Amino acid sequence: AMVSRMKEMGGLPDVVTFNSLIDGYGKCGELEEVEQLVEEMRRSGCKADVVTYNALINCFCKFGRMETAYGYFAAMKREGVMANVVTFSTFVDAFCKEGLVRVAMKLVAQMRVRGMALNEFTYTCLIDGTCKAGRLDDAIVLLDEMVRQGVPLNVVTYTVLVDGLCKERKVAEAEDVLRMMEKAGVRANELLYTTLIHGHFMNKNSEKALGLLSEMKNKGLELDISLYGALIQGLCNVHKLDEAKSLLTKMDESGLEPNYIIYTTMMDACFKSGKVPEAIAMLQKILDSGFQPNVITYCALIDGLCKAGSIDEAISHFNKMRDLGLDPNVQAYTALVDGLC
Repeated sequence: AMVSRMKEMGGLPDVVTFNSLIDGYGKCGELEEVEQLVEEMRRSGCKADVVTYNALINCFCKFGRMETAYGYFAAMKREGVMANVVTFSTFVDAFCKEGLVRVAMKLVAQMRVRGMALNEFTYTCLIDGTCKAGRLDDAIVLLDEMVRQGVPLNVVTYTVLVDGLCKERKVAEAEDVLRMMEKAGVRANELLYTTLIHGHFMNKNSEKALGLLSEMKNKGLELDISLYGALIQGLCNVHKLDEAKSLLTKMDESGLEPNYIIYTTMMDACFKSGKVPEAIAMLQKILDSGFQPNVITYCALIDGLCKAGSIDEAISHFNKMRDLGLDPNVQAYTALVDGLC
């Protein structure tokens, strides 16, 4: 439609205009519009360049249309347009996100054969992919290679590595990465700290986690809802309910609205600590905040009520759950059976 209006006004869009439109529509997921623009380019005799193809490959990879992306890659070859590091890195990112790390590595080998230097985006995608595939040794090798090649490491690269190490319970190594990052002059952000704090809680080390919280505050970093969620869940898991409640109060004071996950975590912890009235109060907060309880909330509620001996109330919520079209899980059925027996 925009191209038609340009023509009506006596202007013919050039490749730069088409590229901007393709990139814009592509980022919004308007893939039909993108394909119409490609057809309009062909009809108007406007020759696509490497920027055009990179934008096309990027948007179709991003929205899971890999076959279409391959088709444009093949078209590049036919048209004699040379693929560059952006082209290959886009495919590396897509393969890593699909868990196809070996395929991504083969593509990187092709990049090296062509004499292409990997950039920070390529390395970050590979480190993320290898970490998620449990190949931490490969991720460390890639990080070392980045340093040797003089490729700047940014906060995203470090965060990806910290996340991978924490998921493998290698939290001490993850904290080493944070210190290495500081020495390199890269400022850690809230996401990296949240990841590391969650890792310490996973290892039942609440003191280390709370130490990092103090470090964050000293650095002037903001506490967001994700961090509060990680802290509250972690404290509840190590039976530090009073500290979790204190954080919930601080959230309210700072103007942050807890989400239903935080309320559900608190409700479950209150039930497990035998504080049934407080657990019910948390349920009421979920409802007052306008959240619709989901399967996890209802199952925690039913389990808590059954263990507290409130079987009739548990059955009532079980029926309400089904009326809402939510399927009770094994935990809910087990809790009811145990309660009735």
